[in-house]
Amino acid sequence: MTDDDRSRDLAAMLHPLLDSLLSAEQPILAAHGLSMWGYAVLGALGAGPVRTQAALSEAIGADKTRIITTLDRLQAAGLISRSPDPADRRVRLLSITERGRDVLRSVRTQIRAAEDHLLTALPPADRRTFRRALNTLTSSKSPKHGP
Repeated sequence: MTDDDRSRDLAAMLHPLLDSLLSAEQPILAAHGLSMWGYAVLGALGAGPVRTQAALSEAIGADKTRIITTLDRLQAAGLISRSPDPADRRVRLLSITERGRDVLRSVRTQIRAAEDHLLTALPPADRRTFRRALNTLTSSKSPKHGP
């Protein structure tokens, strides 16, 4: 029997790690007044403005009818702005504010430190390889579904 035959499947191995990561992130997000969806929105807008709420919802995998409350909260906190598109006033341009960028930067720094702590069982080179492999598997260019 090979090591591959005795190994648990990927989901069985990743599930406890994901639970640990989410548990580590929750207090960081709460300290900044963010939900996971709020953090996802800031992350998406950190890459650049988005032309519509529907496009943002699609980009982060959220239901477009349920993301509105999250956007309202982020806007009320001064972390994002929604402004009319000069080319089409029916469209709202969504952008991250400077305050939003500061919060995003702080949260990311703290989350990365928590991730590094959780991955200390791996040597640094293996951590880099693990992150690179996850980036490859979860990139938009990778297939989303099996064969």
